[in-house]
Amino acid sequence: MKVHKIAVIAGDGIGPEVMDEGVKVLKKVAELAGDFSFEFTYFPWGCEYYLEHGKMLPDDGLEQLKEFEAVYLGAVGYPGVPDHISLRELLLKIRKQFDQYVNVRPIKLLKGAPCPLKDVTPDQIDMVVIRENSEGEYAGAGDWLFKGKPEEVVLQTGVFSRKGTERIIRYAYELARKSGRTLTSISKANALNYSMVFWDEVFEEIGQEYPDVETHSYLVDAASMFFVKQPERFQIVVTSNLFGDIITDLGAAIAGGMGLAAGANLNPERVYPSMFEPIHGSAPDIAQQGIANPLAAIWSASQMLDFFGREDWGKKVLDMIEQVMVNQQVLTPDMGGNSSTKDVGNEVVKLLSNYSIDV
Repeated sequence: MKVHKIAVIAGDGIGPEVMDEGVKVLKKVAELAGDFSFEFTYFPWGCEYYLEHGKMLPDDGLEQLKEFEAVYLGAVGYPGVPDHISLRELLLKIRKQFDQYVNVRPIKLLKGAPCPLKDVTPDQIDMVVIRENSEGEYAGAGDWLFKGKPEEVVLQTGVFSRKGTERIIRYAYELARKSGRTLTSISKANALNYSMVFWDEVFEEIGQEYPDVETHSYLVDAASMFFVKQPERFQIVVTSNLFGDIITDLGAAIAGGMGLAAGANLNPERVYPSMFEPIHGSAPDIAQQGIANPLAAIWSASQMLDFFGREDWGKKVLDMIEQVMVNQQVLTPDMGGNSSTKDVGNEVVKLLSNYSIDV
């Protein structure tokens, strides 16, 4: 039996609560499948760890994580810890050091999910955004000159290497070819006359190797408009680190909200662990109240199953999330219900068990 070793960093706020439900679902899947299992190891890292130790994780934290196939991350952020510290010293550190250069965010309107757009059906919002995850605008390059003086200047430098740009665009082309879907590049070459002109040229160069893939290119401002007015334009989307960060939150808003937003940070070569996370915040204002929505955490668990080659079970988990929303019986307050975080996790487990029996 294959044993998948998973590092769990539950993090801050509602992170531990939603992680518990994701782990519960993964354990049930393994039990029903019978030919694999999970071994979970918990690490108490995050902002509360920072407040006690002055660092988001110990000095050998990344060395400890190298022993695992995947990292399952809850949420990071806590009052008293600046966001640029919590983000850069844990999440971005793991992404960069483990070369998790592919960020995969599904934007899919499930049946039963709330949508703020008028007269939109689930088939019109069904895309996957492939975001460059290791460099670009989040490379952390720059300088702060003459700090505190009238002539103060800050420089934030985007880094777009040929290696980094080619590999993310090629990944997206491969996914589009494999799935038979269109590929759209989102950039801003009219204003960013170096980085985005380069991005567009690489997109066209690599496209010559994929004549079978239908492609489109949009400026990020136009793409944002079309996300709202004509989301059916998009199937597979590839974009830079910053633009991907922004448009996927917009995508989450039109596909049910942040409580349904999941993300995967992949090292496709599997030299290092990949990381799976709900992309909502830590929501400390509702922490430990038992009302946090765990569906995004469970959706990211389904992405983990996909990555492990268990796409059949990944799809079953996603189907059960959809069934929970269709039934409208067990939902957390953010989705109009009055059920607890644990209730929702238990409902997904129950539906999975019934599904397995039915099949």
